Amino acid sequence: MAPDLTVEVKSPSDNLEELRAKIQEFFSLGTKVGILLNPHERIVEVYNFGQETIILRDGDILTVPELLPGWEVPIADLWPLEFD
Repeated sequence: MAPDLTVEVKSPSDNLEELRAKIQEFFSLGTKVGILLNPHERIVEVYNFGQETIILRDGDILTVPELLPGWEVPIADLWPLEFD
């Protein structure tokens, strides 16, 4: 039994293609949405089964209306704070 939503966070040692393949594996088990967070690049990839990948960056808002109606988070809020 697979979750409806899977979230992967890329660490410095992870391979992006392997993480993307892992999300696709979850789709084959029944997952509906996959989210890949890439903190180093400050990019979020949103995968909806059977649809084009959505790329989000700072200034965008992450939503998952089909699973979490009304929930949203600004992409910039996902990354650690930087102090100058």
